Amino acid sequence: MAIRNSSCGHGPHDKEVDVSKTVPPISLEFFPPKTPEGVAKLAAVRQQLYALKPQFCSVTYGAGGSTQDGTFAAVRAILDEGCEAAPHFSCIGASRESIRARLAQFSEHGIRRIVALRGDLPSGYGGSNGEFRYASDLVAFIRAETGDRFHIEVAAYPEMHPQSRSPQADLQAYVAKAKAGASSAITQMLFNADAYFRFVDEAHALGAAIPVVPGIMPITNANGIIRFADSCGADMPRWIRLRLQGFGDDTDSIRAFGLDVISTLCEQLRAGGAPGLHFYTMNQSTATLDLMRRLG
Repeated sequence: MAIRNSSCGHGPHDKEVDVSKTVPPISLEFFPPKTPEGVAKLAAVRQQLYALKPQFCSVTYGAGGSTQDGTFAAVRAILDEGCEAAPHFSCIGASRESIRARLAQFSEHGIRRIVALRGDLPSGYGGSNGEFRYASDLVAFIRAETGDRFHIEVAAYPEMHPQSRSPQADLQAYVAKAKAGASSAITQMLFNADAYFRFVDEAHALGAAIPVVPGIMPITNANGIIRFADSCGADMPRWIRLRLQGFGDDTDSIRAFGLDVISTLCEQLRAGGAPGLHFYTMNQSTATLDLMRRLG
């Protein structure tokens, strides 16, 4: 499968990594740094990862929009570096007017891709829930206001959103987002290719035929990945969990084992026809670059 054309720039010390014949298009996710040192570090990380020619880079958004300024700054930096960038954009607690103003700002600065989310309420939030209840409401509003100006990504949960009532209800919520006008979807991180393919088949059967890109989290820290999987509802197979716990503080073994597990997962997804791979980088470059070298 050929890599789509990408406009991402390259730093002076980057080495080209030819992935055009080995993997579907890739995208990368970052979170907005909180310090000047973090900003500088992430800029260096991005330059290393641009060698992979990502289709776009997304930047996360804090609960209740708590990091929206940092998100916007990071997105503008990525655009200035010549790569397409997509801010995460949540609607919980927002008004139509505030969403309208933010969309105008995005358009003014050349942003053409958005990751549209319901979002989580910030801790201690005591206000109303605003004018939007679901991500599908946000997607429909963006389409009504801006037509086809934006490529709208939405979230998908092959193993069910942890706050959903049931797998069936969660699937229906996803289908509603697709039918409201979403362009494509990115899944929560996963370890099970079968869950991904079953979700895609079931969504297609219900009329949601947009591309669904699996989210990939490299394994670099045992406790961190286990804790994150538990919090977001991702099913980590017991054998993986036990092996990771068995390594204790042996970081090299954890990374080597993680590289084997996640590269095998990516191969399964690629072989089954996944339209891309979305890497949750955690603002680091080494693990994602190692994965791509293994795949290539």
